[in-house]
Amino acid sequence: MRNFRQARRIVVKIGTNLLTSGNCLNTEYMNQICSQIARLVEQEYQVLLVSSGAIGMGAAELGLKNSVTEVLMRQACAAIGQPLLMHQYRDSFLRHKIRIAQVLLTREVLNNRKTYLNLRNSIERLLSLKVVPIFNENDSISTAEIGTAFGDNDRLSAMVASKVDADVLFILSDIDALYDGDPKGPRKVQRVPVVETIDRKIFSYAGTPGSTFSTGGMKTKLKAAEIAANAGCRTVLVDGRETDILARVLEGEDIGTLFLAKEKLSARSRWIINSVPKGKIIVDDGALRALRRHKSLLPSGILSVEGIFQQGDVVQINEEAKAVPAYNSTEIESLLGKHSSEAVRLYGSERREEIARPEDIVFTGDDKTQATED
Repeated sequence: MRNFRQARRIVVKIGTNLLTSGNCLNTEYMNQICSQIARLVEQEYQVLLVSSGAIGMGAAELGLKNSVTEVLMRQACAAIGQPLLMHQYRDSFLRHKIRIAQVLLTREVLNNRKTYLNLRNSIERLLSLKVVPIFNENDSISTAEIGTAFGDNDRLSAMVASKVDADVLFILSDIDALYDGDPKGPRKVQRVPVVETIDRKIFSYAGTPGSTFSTGGMKTKLKAAEIAANAGCRTVLVDGRETDILARVLEGEDIGTLFLAKEKLSARSRWIINSVPKGKIIVDDGALRALRRHKSLLPSGILSVEGIFQQGDVVQINEEAKAVPAYNSTEIESLLGKHSSEAVRLYGSERREEIARPEDIVFTGDDKTQATED
């Protein structure tokens, strides 16, 4: 389980609490972790870094003492702090003659198939040049209100790991592992060394919403590990302050919590399942059963359409699946309950009879349907 000899592509996510000390960047820690990453690069590992810290850096630069919660102020702090953060990373990596690249992301970039593929090609070229790409959410323009935010860098790191076919995702935190309860509570708890499947029992270890334990971010880390698992990528949650933590894990030391990978979904399936749906298609029970048998989605089984979306956007099907339809929302509404031949009659012989084919549909539960590889 802890044999990482075949691992070559690694994503490292560093939490804010590791990067900051008081209201300032912890440059000593940054120098130390960059030194660890540099040694991995020298050993022919390809390393991608996901870093928090931009908003905190901007707040410190502005002399703000309290937590920044207002959206516009967070965006302003991110815009101020991001270049400061990258400047320090450049200095820390330059000691080891390693070049870095800044990659700022929003959900829109990954939701759009064309920009996602362009991004993946760019990253491949950077890695071939032995450059360390450093990812962060583009906080100065992405907000939850307009649906462009990832929400947290744990899930961003998992999305990056999924998109670049990483072998291992390191989540470096001030939390040393997953425990079977609240380590700060009265009950004695045990470290969970290995998680094979992230189920309800595992999520229960993260505490209830609003608890001190939950606000520490464990649930977001579990969700990140779940995203990575679907990409065939193992995740290791460890205390990033431990000496030589990256090398020790890769050498097989039993430390932190290892989340095992599932059977790897294709790149297209992962893009579909991790994209934010632009709308929703409601189908009847018969159509849903047919989709589970790897059949196409036909107009006759569609009951209604919610939202406005284009051909090629990702949409939700009931609560069970996501799909990429070959028709837009207006066209589908005009075909509700009709025979498949009506689609061609109304919209031309060059169009499909099916609304979505099996390779365009992914179930979001445990019975995920495999889509065709890119």
